[in-house]
Amino acid sequence: MPTLILVRHGRSTANTSGVLAGRTPGVALDERGASQAAALPGRLAGLPLVAAVSSPLQRCRETLRPLLDARPGLPLHTEDRISECDYGDWSGRKLAELSDEPLMSVVQQHPSAAAFPGGESMRAMQARAVEAVREWNARLEEEHGEDAVYVMCSHGDIIKSLVADALGMHLDLFQRIHADPCSVTAIRYTRLRPFLLRLGDTGDLGSLAPHGQAPGADADADAATGTASDAAVGGGAGAP
Repeated sequence: MPTLILVRHGRSTANTSGVLAGRTPGVALDERGASQAAALPGRLAGLPLVAAVSSPLQRCRETLRPLLDARPGLPLHTEDRISECDYGDWSGRKLAELSDEPLMSVVQQHPSAAAFPGGESMRAMQARAVEAVREWNARLEEEHGEDAVYVMCSHGDIIKSLVADALGMHLDLFQRIHADPCSVTAIRYTRLRPFLLRLGDTGDLGSLAPHGQAPGADADADAATGTASDAAVGGGAGAP
């Protein structure tokens, strides 16, 4: 079955301002995020990608743009089921402010019971993302064979939930997983089990090609960078 290259979008303006963007429109990559996206084609140069799949949100589309420009024949597909978690009434609010909400302790310690007011539950978020990946695996294996490699650009909590599924971890443990902006997580699916090959990788990725192919400060800062002991809801801004 295919190998999935999961890319978290590059650092966004919401990440650096410590805001939980959710599905708020108009959230773009910041200067560093654009630089991270520009480096992505080189990082993935050794991989024979057959398709790119993107969340519909602007920051993911901007992250994939340099890769698509570098590979004009690479087809792009938009997949709503890998869009950011619907944080509902929490969307657009400061993470430092949300840390005082009673629900935040549930999000951190018992996420399978967390449902965002006016939004979706974290169980529903994981279920739709896993379903999307399984369907894309089947589709691309049928079209390109079992050694197919494809890239999917999504969001921190989506990627963490997919990793938890691949590892057979309960969703309540997924806050132990972290993925920085524009990091790469690779999962190779097989008939009997998935294998996690990379988690939050920011270095060279040529070795992921199939065999035979070529090769902490204040609360706002902690919330934005994910340096606090709590997990960075929404994914955080990465290292300063």
